Amino acid sequence: MTPDQASEGRRVLICAPYGRDAESLRELLARKGYPATAHRDMATLVSHLDDEAGALLATEEAFAAGLEGFRAWMAGQAAWSDLPVVLLTRRQVEAGRAVAHTLLSDVVAHLTVLERPIGAASLFSALDGALLSRQRQFEAGRLIDDLRRSREALADSERELRTITDALPMMIGFIDRDGVYRFANRAYREWLGREPSDMIGRNVFDFMKRSGGHIDIDARHDGIRRALAGEEVLLQLPWPRLDGTRRDAEIRYLPQRDAAGEVEGFYAFVHDVTDRVRGEEGLREAAQSLERRVAERTAELEAEMAAKAEVEAALRQSQKMEALGQLTGGIAHDFNNMLTGVLGSLAIIRKRIGEGRTQELDRFIDAAVVSAERAAALTQRLLAFSRRQSLHALPTDLCALVASLESLFRQALSEDVRLELDLPDPPITALVDPHQLENALLNLVINARDAMPEGGRLRVSVLPGAAEAGVSDPVFAREHAVVQVSDAGVGMPPEIVDKAFDPFFTTKPIGQGTGLGLSMVHGFAHQSGGAIRIDTAPGEGTSISLHLPLAAAGQGGVAPLVASPLARGGGRRVLFVEDDPSVRLLVSEVLKELGFEAVEAADPETALEVLRSDLRLDLMITDVGLPGMNGRQLAEAARSGRPDLPVLFVTGYAENAAMRAEFLAANMAMITKPFSLETLSARIREVLEPDAETAPA
Repeated sequence: MTPDQASEGRRVLICAPYGRDAESLRELLARKGYPATAHRDMATLVSHLDDEAGALLATEEAFAAGLEGFRAWMAGQAAWSDLPVVLLTRRQVEAGRAVAHTLLSDVVAHLTVLERPIGAASLFSALDGALLSRQRQFEAGRLIDDLRRSREALADSERELRTITDALPMMIGFIDRDGVYRFANRAYREWLGREPSDMIGRNVFDFMKRSGGHIDIDARHDGIRRALAGEEVLLQLPWPRLDGTRRDAEIRYLPQRDAAGEVEGFYAFVHDVTDRVRGEEGLREAAQSLERRVAERTAELEAEMAAKAEVEAALRQSQKMEALGQLTGGIAHDFNNMLTGVLGSLAIIRKRIGEGRTQELDRFIDAAVVSAERAAALTQRLLAFSRRQSLHALPTDLCALVASLESLFRQALSEDVRLELDLPDPPITALVDPHQLENALLNLVINARDAMPEGGRLRVSVLPGAAEAGVSDPVFAREHAVVQVSDAGVGMPPEIVDKAFDPFFTTKPIGQGTGLGLSMVHGFAHQSGGAIRIDTAPGEGTSISLHLPLAAAGQGGVAPLVASPLARGGGRRVLFVEDDPSVRLLVSEVLKELGFEAVEAADPETALEVLRSDLRLDLMITDVGLPGMNGRQLAEAARSGRPDLPVLFVTGYAENAAMRAEFLAANMAMITKPFSLETLSARIREVLEPDAETAPA
């Protein structure tokens, strides 16, 4: 039994074998409000012991028959549990203490010995101390359980970060202030012929001496020392491949500082720039050759121009790789900040628990949870930027949606910002994911607020968009809907506008923005079949317009929905298909908490066996990205034998599920990882009770 499942122990168990001693003690405690039970022998008492017990009050005669049963129960307690014992000895103090130490010292850590006869005040004082100690055990147990869950969340975040870094075509490592590798991604296998796990714990200087003779050791040594001194370092060196062929590498060292500003190590990013270097060399050679050949033979000009075009293409490719490096650095920076919040909070919690200081730990647990949620939000913004988030496009009444966000907008604004809504009548209906549109508008409103440090007017408008003649973009070539956020702020110069949608570009101070807000809105607009425009000038404010496709004629607008109560399983049976054991465990537990009976399947083959059986199923929940058969194919197979079976898809990222309307059939719904219990409940209720209103997820 875990501490948050058990009632906090306040019951006193009494064991006194002689006469009415046990009953007299129980009556005495009852008069003072202590819940207590009386037992004449230790075997009976042990049979009533459980985690709800608060303390044991016993005379020394109670242990005369032996400690085997009591010892076994004490040994089987939870790690956080240590039942306090108050022992009443005979008048001979020294003899009583000897009995106590002989019988109980190796069994009970919290032992109080009282000499009989004893006054009621002394007895109550000893019991109060024992019960207070017991309450603190429960508090410590809850904190230990919270710490375990936080560690699991951290492990999930670390696995996600490794997945991202392993997918990138560059070496990424972290070396601490002692020059020891603490992280290495999968690219080390290709570059150095070493498994990433072999690098952890190695000293970078020793490793270079033994295996780096083909690389400029002095330049790398100097760069590492500069990085450990707090300097950002950029090197370009020859780095031959393992087969001896040429390779040029760009090495970037980014120092990492702790909360006190001290350098605790640096990140190393190494990527292949052979194409770029060759392109630059070829460009120089081509230019020289061109000057010489133009004078000699004009006929060769066409061939030279073709060579130059190839060189420029290689240069553009290298610039794309450089942009990827900048993106990776931004991801590493933001994820590092979030992991610092999680790791720092857990370190403080561990330290304080070790010191017995269990007060005020909730705020550090909250800090760890907030950091993990920020990491999840960053992942969603990256998916939006890459246009790979799952969209559920619906006919949406834009006026109703903006009106429903008014209170949220006002909460985000300072008192010196005046909010105005310009909503036409009749309303305008667009085909768009309402939930993602809400996120995009909130991003734009917050940006507009930050652009007006002295306050001013902020207007959110819904407008009809007229078709424009002579444009190639199909969004502007037809009638469409426009949602516009305008401010009276500082405006932007052209060079800032050109970079406004770049990932991780921000003009805000360090720590006040990730630089993904506008890039996320840009990705969302284009994935929705729309576009985005900026109209601004320095000192004249900024207007950002989202141009969205109109809903088909006759399609009514879907107004924002309110949150529904939690779904109640009522014993209904759910088949849950998920190949990740951690996700499978957690979602199964959530289903049980909601009152469903969960049937787990780790792969499509196991799920098909269940589907072909006679087992009654009320719902199937399946991950989209399964090994072999994907979730959509599994749903088709399920419907062949169970045509009315509701299906809920779970996706972290699935490219073919990006537009939900094209992916989902009747009585199907989708939910995106990570999700809360309330969001999962709402989606389950949506597919099981299609007539009930639920909030979009």
